[in-house]
Formats: sequence, C-alpha cells, structure tokens
Amino acid sequence: MGTFEGHLLIGILFVIFALYYSMITSLALLRGQKILTPPWSLREKQGHRWWQRLPVIGTAKLVFSLQFILLEFFYPPGSNRLKLIDLTDPRRPFLFKENWQHATMYGFFALSGLVDVVTQVCQAWPSLKLERAVESLACSVLVLVMVSHVAHKDIVEIHIHLLLLLPIALLSLMLAVEVWMPHQPALWVLKSWLMLVVGSWLVQLGVLIYVPPTRQPWRSDNPTDLSFIVLFFCWHLGLAVILLATVYGLCSLWLRHCSSREDARYQLCPSREELDKLRPEAELLDKGV
Repeated sequence: MGTFEGHLLIGILFVIFALYYSMITSLALLRGQKILTPPWSLREKQGHRWWQRLPVIGTAKLVFSLQFILLEFFYPPGSNRLKLIDLTDPRRPFLFKENWQHATMYGFFALSGLVDVVTQVCQAWPSLKLERAVESLACSVLVLVMVSHVAHKDIVEIHIHLLLLLPIALLSLMLAVEVWMPHQPALWVLKSWLMLVVGSWLVQLGVLIYVPPTRQPWRSDNPTDLSFIVLFFCWHLGLAVILLATVYGLCSLWLRHCSSREDARYQLCPSREELDKLRPEAELLDKGV
C-alpha cells in the first residue's frame, strides 16, 4: 500500500463498496424497508446452496483483505517480509514496520468479512449486532494504526492522513451506534456518505503524495499548500453528496421502470359498475349465439 498504485487500488475498491452500499441504501429507502438487507427465510435457505447465500460485501472484505496481506509480505515475487525481528542484530530491531501495520489493518477487515459470512450462511438467523461491532472494531484499529503510521512524517503527509482519519473515525462511531440502533435509515445514509468520502480521499491521497497536481514537491513551510489540501478535502465532501444523490436518482428511475413494466403486464380486474354495463351486451351476444 505504500505506493501510488497501492493507494489507488485500495481507494477504487473502497469507492466500489461504497457505491454498492449506497445502492442498497437507496433501494431500501425507496421501498420503505425497515431492515437494510432482509435476511433469508428458512424456505429460501433450503432452496439455495450455501455459496449462493454468501454476502457480497462480507465475501469481498474477506477475499480482498487476505490478498492484500499476501501482497504486503510477498510482493514482488521472491520477497519475504514476514520476519518481525532481526535476530542477527544484537539490538533486536523490529523490521518492516509499514508492512506489518498494513497487514494488521487488513487482518481486522478480514475478520469482519469472516464474521459476516459465518453469521449469514452458517446461522439460522444473522447476528446484525455482532457484524456491526466487528466492523466498528476494524475501523477503530484502522484509526489507531494510522495515527502511529503518520508519526515522524512530513507535515504535509500528516495533514493528508489526518483528514482521512476524520471520516474513518466518524464511520467507526456510526457503526458503534448501529450496534444498539441497527435499523435507522439516517445511519444508513450517513454511512454511505462517509464511505464515499473515505474511498475518494484515498484515491486523492495517493495523487497528492506521489503525483502532486503542480508536478512540484509540496512545501511544508507554505501555508497556502496546506490550505489547498483542506480545500481539496472539502470538495470531496461535496462530491460524495453528489454521488450519493446520483445513485439515489438512478435507483428511483430503475424502480419506476420496473413497476411500469409490471403494471403493463397485469391489467386490473373491472369494477362492479363496469361489469353491470357490460352485462346487457353479453346477454345480447348469448341470444344471438
């Protein structure tokens, strides 16, 4: 993750997850659902195999997190960064600090995905509170690791990472609140918005650090550079609102299109008054036959 490509990949995946969650939230709001993702009934579970009941977000968290852990330790091919302590050095220094930090973050998200899969596939009724509690734990660990991750870095990188920690900390708080109040549409919308902010800012973070817009290194002693970093973050807050509203609008159009097709397929039964008007014509036809 400590490269431009790594930040870009993580950011794009986070944006995809956020858009998918925004779509689920929009459909739930438009349909008036009291539960964001209604659980499978026993009859539905019996009619589907276990792999057909895998949760999309939970499976993605588990698979991608495990892949990123392997990449942290074994990419490029032939490298091995699993060694934690250099035993050959008398001072016994720790090795590969950033790789172990990234692997720790991915490990907790993999745990969150595993809990989602187990509770929704193996149990008769999913434990939503347990899923949200583990998600909140993963975000909290992410905040703690990121705080130590930016220590002794340049002031510009500290500013950029602190702006990333803000929506992550709020997202962790939302998940913690959802443990006790799981079915709150306002929390669904706020979570969707925060996830979009985190994903888009992760992409922007890689651009700002590795490919500055001015093609010149950031100047930590220049207040104007730091002010524009905060300004960019504010733009991302607005961009997330626009994306969320766009997803909601597209879902609304899709539901209207599907409902119109269903109405065209089925015609309503005539009322009693309409049947009384048609009865004399039917009697004449019967006499004529």
